[in-house]
Amino acid sequence: MNTSTNKSYRSAFIFLTSLFFLWGFITVLVDSLIPRLKDVFEMSYAKTVLVQFAFFVAFFVFSLPAGYLLSKIGYKKGIVLGLVTMAIGCLLFYPAAEHRLFAVFLVGYFTLAGGITILQVAANPFVALLGSEEGASSRLNLSQAFNSLGTTIAPVVGALFLLSDSVKSSEEIGLLNETQKSAYYISEAATVQTPFLLIAGFILLLAVIFLFTKLPKLIEESPKGGYFKLLKNKIMLMGALGIFVYVGAEVAIGSFLVNYFYDAGLAPIVAENETMMNIANTIANTFNQTFSGKDPKSLLGIFVIFYWGGAMIGRFVGAYLTKIMAAGKVLSIFALLAISMIVISMSTTGLLSMWSILAVGLFNSIMFPTIFTLSLEGLGDLKAQASGLLCMAIVGGAIIPFFFGNLIDGFGFKTAFILTIVCYGYILFYGRFKTKKA
Repeated sequence: MNTSTNKSYRSAFIFLTSLFFLWGFITVLVDSLIPRLKDVFEMSYAKTVLVQFAFFVAFFVFSLPAGYLLSKIGYKKGIVLGLVTMAIGCLLFYPAAEHRLFAVFLVGYFTLAGGITILQVAANPFVALLGSEEGASSRLNLSQAFNSLGTTIAPVVGALFLLSDSVKSSEEIGLLNETQKSAYYISEAATVQTPFLLIAGFILLLAVIFLFTKLPKLIEESPKGGYFKLLKNKIMLMGALGIFVYVGAEVAIGSFLVNYFYDAGLAPIVAENETMMNIANTIANTFNQTFSGKDPKSLLGIFVIFYWGGAMIGRFVGAYLTKIMAAGKVLSIFALLAISMIVISMSTTGLLSMWSILAVGLFNSIMFPTIFTLSLEGLGDLKAQASGLLCMAIVGGAIIPFFFGNLIDGFGFKTAFILTIVCYGYILFYGRFKTKKA
């Protein structure tokens, strides 16, 4: 590979990696909004998961059309289209917050996810193809590490700006006079509107930048009938199921961490622990914020940074490990460790239970990029269409949290975690299966 090609690949890798950061940040910011929406609309856990359902079902709806669309208009135009669609989704949060319309929030999330879907279908195989097939897992783990950087920052932003004040119940609102009620609604709307207006502006700026960015053309139009050929490929289908259960388990845990901690009575434990409060305030001070007088869920929400931050650290480590070890073996080891952390959290209380479930994020780290690249091995010209199928499996982020929320409502958090153990159990199986096949 000549020097100019290397330089072109390096530039493309940098620009594409910035997209990984963006959608990681926004996806987890959605998680941060869930506890607030639950309070605002006084919903059950199962109904609250409709937010995640609207977000992740878009991957099921748009992935295959996105794969076809990108093969026709090209990756550059596809990326710009995805970014503009994301910006429109963020802008829809403005009228939704202004008029307190839950249905419009769902439409906004669905639109936002549609744009992210286009980016996912394009960027994941593109990064995998920017070099040798042997190094694909390492490259995608590195890009996904920056995705995790976005997911690490997002909970802090969410805790400080979306969960930073107490939400009044319908009874409390009923006691307010019209002037007080109007002021409360305006304040409540602004809490959501301002962050997402800023995000929409940033996304549109990024879209303009990509209009002037040159990307190497690596993927030709995929052969006709490619989807039908892929449906007969056992390894690819097993990988798609792996993506489904991984995203489902990761989102199920991440979405309910604040509620899990609150339900377990950890707010006063954390507040009374000097070390924990020092950690919380150190993180908050980084953003020129403080927890004085804030809602307990804001205090607990700040620690979600360690769940997503663990994924970031793990992916940087994983980029190295998948260079020196078989990717399937690394995957199976991480899945086993994730199961172990969940079991510890289920069987303990207090800070040990808290830190063990947060540690699951560290072992989640390499799962998506490693499963993705293992599933693409040997597919040649079908990789673009395989990416569409694999991204469609991200709908697991809608399905599994829905069942997880229902299990919480019926049996509590400890029992609900059994569902996530089953998910990681399959990933352990898939990693061992690929290791034996190598």
